[in-house]
Formats: sequence, structure tokens, C-alpha cells
Amino acid sequence: MRTKALLLSAALFAAGLTASTAQSVYSVNAVGYVNLSLPSGYSMIANPLNTTNNTIGSLITDFPLFGNLLKWTGTSFNTATYLGGGTWDQPNITLNPGEGAFVNPGATFTLTFVGEVMQGSLTNPIPAGYSVRSSQVPQSGGLGTTLGLTQLALFDNVLVWTGSGYRVYTYLGGGNWDDGAGGSTEPNINVGQSFFLNTGAATSWTRTFSVN
Repeated sequence: MRTKALLLSAALFAAGLTASTAQSVYSVNAVGYVNLSLPSGYSMIANPLNTTNNTIGSLITDFPLFGNLLKWTGTSFNTATYLGGGTWDQPNITLNPGEGAFVNPGATFTLTFVGEVMQGSLTNPIPAGYSVRSSQVPQSGGLGTTLGLTQLALFDNVLVWTGSGYRVYTYLGGGNWDDGAGGSTEPNINVGQSFFLNTGAATSWTRTFSVN
């Protein structure tokens, strides 16, 4: 799955006045798009940009006919089918930044997400057991060192889909990993990629992010 992203930073300025002083309040909104090049079979995707409506009926209005999206519920998959004309049979399934899903388009396809980069203090709740998670921001790199998931406990697992199965990484504590292939490489996650976690206890993926 290849990714192409374009982010456009727009500075929005507002002046705020108090009784005794004048203050300038600044904020920066970064908006843009991310293109995900999907294979014809299964891949695990994520929505890396926030919008006012993160349902698949709003986010994904073009997809191969009868292609599927499968979202993990905690015990099984909820499967949506694209019916053409911008319509899904389950359009209210959410795909918020930080969540993830399998897709099976049935043909190679470029999926485009458009929205805003989430910034500030971010929290992504992680339940105990199996869950599907992703970075809440369009950033790639090491899961702990770059993407800031440092809240895993000893022997928690990260399962990264390879296209035909999972590569299982086991967290050994202190930033160390068993990469499932005889090495110690931490999981490397791409923009728009999701993965399974298997955690012994509930936790939260917390980090602070800014485009500046």
C-alpha cells in the first residue's frame, strides 16, 4: 500500500480584547489530502485526516462496485459493501482518525482522504484484548519512537498485516521489541495504515502533535 500526502497550512488569525490588555490569538489549521494505493485484495487502512463527518458514507464516496470494508467490533467484523453511486449498505460505520479497518476492493484502487490534521494533545483509547488502531495524524515511522505509542505493557502485541497474514511484534519493555523474525526492530507504520493490538490491559495512546 503506497501513500501520497499533501498538506496545506492555513494560518487563521483572531484578535481578542480584555478590559486591560489586547491579546492576539493564533491558530494554524493544516488541511490536505492523502492518497492510498490499494491492492486488489485485503489491506488494513486508516483515515489520517479529520472531518466533520467521519462515516464511510461521507469519507468514501468512490470505491469499486461491491468492494468491502470490514471494521472490527471487538469480537467480530462488521462488513459494509459498496453499492455504487456513492452508496454503502452501512454508511454510518465510522472511520475516525486513530481507528482502522480492512478493505477488500476487488481491484487495485486509489482511495483518497481529505481533511484536517489533528493537533494538540491527542488521546486514542485502547481497550484490553484485540483492537484495531492507527496513528491519529498523517505521519509514518517507528510506532514508539516516531508515532509516540509508548504506553504498551510488557508482552503486549502489535499485529501488522502483510497482505497474506500477520507479522507479530512483542513489546519487551524499555522501548525494546521482538519483531517476530529473530530481530528487535520496532513496528514501522505508514500513513493511512492500521494494525491490530493485543493488550493485556486497557490503556491510552497519548501524544502531543503540531505541524509546526
